[in-house]
Amino acid sequence: MTKTDTLTNLVKERIEILFDEAEKAFKTHPERSNRYVELARILSMKINYKLPKEIKMRFCKFCYAYLVPGANCKIRLNSNKKVKTIQCEVCGKTRRIPYSQRNSPK
Repeated sequence: MTKTDTLTNLVKERIEILFDEAEKAFKTHPERSNRYVELARILSMKINYKLPKEIKMRFCKFCYAYLVPGANCKIRLNSNKKVKTIQCEVCGKTRRIPYSQRNSPK
C-alpha cells in the first residue's frame, strides 16, 4: 500500500465520521452540522478525492448546508419528467437529479 492510498483511506474515514457527526448534531446545533460539511469538503479538495454520490446528496451544493428532508429541504419526485427535485430552504436553490423508474414499461 502506498502513501497516497493510506492518505485516501484516512480521508474517506474522516469524511464518513464528519457526516455521521453532522447527522447527530443537526437537531441541537444545525450550524455545527454545516461546519462539519465544510470540513469534509475541504479535506476532499485537499487530496483531490471525489465525494461519493450518497454523500453529495446530503448537502446543498450552493450554500453547503447539511440537508435533512422535512427540516431544511423539500424533496419532490416528478414522474412525468423522471426528475427528483431537492429544494434547499436555507438558500432557496433547487437541484434536479434524473432518475429512472424500475418497473416502468419501455
